[in-house]
Amino acid sequence: MEAAGPARVERRLAAILAADVAGYSRLIEADEEGTLGRLKTLRGEVIDPRIAGHKGRIVKTTGDGLLVEFASVVDSLRCAVEFQTAMADSNVPLPPERRIEFRIGVHQGDIVVEDGDIFGDGVNVAARLEGLAEPGHI
Repeated sequence: MEAAGPARVERRLAAILAADVAGYSRLIEADEEGTLGRLKTLRGEVIDPRIAGHKGRIVKTTGDGLLVEFASVVDSLRCAVEFQTAMADSNVPLPPERRIEFRIGVHQGDIVVEDGDIFGDGVNVAARLEGLAEPGHI
């Protein structure tokens, strides 16, 4: 019987989009049900269709964020631009304190894939870039 060697890790090059709602805690504190309802509507009408239209895969969501994988950095950037443009349009009729604005970071790098989730430096860099973005920007 052979000793089992180290498990092979699946790696691949991917474009990673990390998005997060700026001021989420403030929005939830001011109007929890309204904010959650609006986010649900935005996901269904604005965000998810653009991700699918650019062949992205939503890897995971948090209360106020998304992690998305793309095979193409061009697709990820086109998606991010359309996403932010649509979000800006949806915010026009709202007062500034009720606007939902995302910060987006995009990075192309090596990732580790395990059970449908992604990890590694490529993901970490995208998340750090998202944190540096101004609300409504990439």
